[in-house]
Amino acid sequence: MKWGSTALTARAVRKIGVSLAIAGALATAGCATGPDRNPKDPLEPMNRKIFTFNDTLDTYVAKPVAQFYVDYTPSPFRTAVSNFFSNLGDFSNFANNLLQLKITDATQDLMRIAMNSVFGIGGLIDIASPAGLPKHHQDFGLTLGHYGMPSGPYLVLPLLGPSSFRDSTTWLVDWRVNPLSYSGPEILWPLFGLNFVSARADLIGATDLLSAAALDKYAFVRDAYTQRRQYLLTGGGADTLPDYGDEGASAPEGASAPEGTGAAASPAGGVGGKSPAPAEGAPKAKPSPSSSQGQGLPQYDDPAAQPAK
Repeated sequence: MKWGSTALTARAVRKIGVSLAIAGALATAGCATGPDRNPKDPLEPMNRKIFTFNDTLDTYVAKPVAQFYVDYTPSPFRTAVSNFFSNLGDFSNFANNLLQLKITDATQDLMRIAMNSVFGIGGLIDIASPAGLPKHHQDFGLTLGHYGMPSGPYLVLPLLGPSSFRDSTTWLVDWRVNPLSYSGPEILWPLFGLNFVSARADLIGATDLLSAAALDKYAFVRDAYTQRRQYLLTGGGADTLPDYGDEGASAPEGASAPEGTGAAASPAGGVGGKSPAPAEGAPKAKPSPSSSQGQGLPQYDDPAAQPAK
């Protein structure tokens, strides 16, 4: 009887300890206050701690491994690996476009899967993109947003990074439609690790730029993530993403021009040259939907700049 009461007391103590730990976490993750508080990030104190943990792990583990992968593997191999996992990602794009009743996009996703899997040697070569089949970016979080579900508070997940309450449910559909989820652990985990290293290697340049340019890495990543998700949800029509492209810079040789730009946007005679003035009486071009004017944003032309006479 004494032993039973002791065990019962031990269980009660454990429950109290768990309750206190949860209460402490909620108190630490309480709503941030102050003039700079972001209303979409009420869990900022907790999110910042998780972000710091992720960033430290990335600095000392993920980035060195990815850098080793880049330094000691040939570029064609890395491209083939990236294409392989991109082809698997099209299964999720197909399923979510189908759930959103975007039949045209779903058909293109299915054609991409068939073309790259058959003619691209299991997806190692991207045949579909040069053939004119665009790559879509869909997931279950965007599907829920398509039907009106709000994103909820911003959330940083351990190891996984930026997300939201809505987007944290992405795995419910996306993982189930991924063919890797039906393979054995001897295949699943090595490919999962290779996918992680490949994806991290693709972001080395971006993270170096982030470390050099961002005064507050957490706020920069949060704002970039939320704006990107809004952009994907609205199909690129959100006014929150104006065109910040340098209209005076020419694209690299062989690269396709950004959508919404034409020949007049590229300077004549190289970088720094002036574009030729349009002929008198020529019809005025309609602003591109991706430009600031096309999105209905105000124009910030310098009133002191006068045309040369």
